[in-house]
Amino acid sequence: MTEKDVLALPLVDIDGAGIFKYVLIKITGSEDSREVEKNVVRGYADCQWHSDIYDRVMEVCKEKGLDTQCLGGGRIEHNPDKKYLKVYGYSQGFGKADHMESKRILQTKYSDYEIETTDEGY
Repeated sequence: MTEKDVLALPLVDIDGAGIFKYVLIKITGSEDSREVEKNVVRGYADCQWHSDIYDRVMEVCKEKGLDTQCLGGGRIEHNPDKKYLKVYGYSQGFGKADHMESKRILQTKYSDYEIETTDEGY
């Protein structure tokens, strides 16, 4: 519910390797009638659907009194051996995430990676 709770959430939480779905989520909290928000990237191979990822994050945020909004989804290819991430595709349920925003967020954790974005592919 506080700015501290929003800021404590990591910007990036994705699986360590593989190809998996991801979502871009806006997280919002209020403190002293002031809103604090940030966008985060989440991607997990054990989630079959984009909504599974969003539901997982939404539950954690709900427990802390934070609001969430899914801004879209896609896929991530993560190859740690090559230090490479590819962000592409879309979510049939949530639409296409802003892959450039997702790349910007991913760079905060993977600054030594090559990160490619494309609107091609599913």
